This record gives sequence, C-alpha cells and structure tokens, in this order.
Amino acid sequence: MRQAADAGRRELIFLDESGFAPTMPTGYTWSRIGQRAVVPRRDTRNRRVNVLGAQVVGTASDLVWQRTCGKIDAEVLLEFVCVRLAGLSGGAAVLILAADGLGVDVMPLWERCKPCTVVLDNASAHVAKMFKGHRRRLAKIGVDLFYLPPYSPELNNIELVWRQAKYQDYPQRAQTSIEAIGAAVDRAMQRQRNRIRQAAANFIQTA
Repeated sequence: MRQAADAGRRELIFLDESGFAPTMPTGYTWSRIGQRAVVPRRDTRNRRVNVLGAQVVGTASDLVWQRTCGKIDAEVLLEFVCVRLAGLSGGAAVLILAADGLGVDVMPLWERCKPCTVVLDNASAHVAKMFKGHRRRLAKIGVDLFYLPPYSPELNNIELVWRQAKYQDYPQRAQTSIEAIGAAVDRAMQRQRNRIRQAAANFIQTA
C-alpha cells in the first residue's frame, strides 16, 4: 500500500480520533529559583472537544480533521469518511446510490478520482455495523478499509500527529471555554498540516 501511495497510484490515509480537555496534561514546566510553578486547572465537565482526523500519505500528503463537542460514533465517522475522504457531497445519505448503481456487482455510478486505503484501529465506532456494514459499498467507490491488529497503535501514523499537536503545538495547557479549546485545537492541527504539506513538497523537490 505504501509503495502505491508513494507512486501516486493510491492514497494511504491514517484515521483516528482524539480528545482535548480544558486542562491538558503537563509533561514539564519551569519557574524562577525558589518559586513554585503553578499550573491552572479548569473544570472538565461537558467541556471536552473530540477531534476526528485523517492523515493522507503519498504524493499529495495532507491532514484533514473535524471537531465536535459530542461523541464520535459510527454515524459521525461514516459521514466524515463519505464527505471528507470519499468526496461524496451528499454524504452517507447517497452512499448506497453512488455505490450500487444498477446492482452491487456492476460499476458504481460514482467513484473517487484516486482510490484510497483508510487505515484504522478496532475502536467501537470503527467496527460498529453502522460503519463497517458499508465496507463493500465504500470499496466500490474507491475507499478500502484496512483494520490494524488489536493493541497496535504504533502502526497508525496519525498517533504521532496527535502527540505533536498536544505537546508541541498546544502551548497553553488550560482553556477557559469550549470555544477557546476549539480555537486552540484548530491552531495546533493547522500547524501539523503545514508541516506535513511542507515535508511532502520538500520530498518531491529533492526527488
């Protein structure tokens, strides 16, 4: 899959979700000698922001994400894959029509301009019937699902994106509102996106 992505024949997409709280864990800090460092802590009740992200690997490397204050369930995941990754403007509502056409064994009415493989773990939303039950239809329009072995997060490239976004690009560890968390998340993810795009451009230029 990686070779096909590097050659431009297919896109490889690593998908996962992560959460951002009003007070993020502090790995380290500093203060003047003799002064105690004080880290603010905010109430976390009903103020968590969840982010669904997808890292595109290949000749057109990119990072796309969607944040919500609610739960990321199978329905939200399917809509994200259909709209943001497959390019179906009508979302999951038109998936059956786009994939089936005149029957499940003939050419689909719509197909992604370049096929892609979406790599994901075995989280409950990922394996739920509401999402995984559309696996064949997604494949017909050019979106193949590839499930990683259980307990192997190190195989998902986007885990590094989450770690860098949270600890390098999220300098203010405590936020006072949902809106502030959302803005901080978007800034962190945009920095990650810029780095991914620049690295891909540098690679192409060097090659």
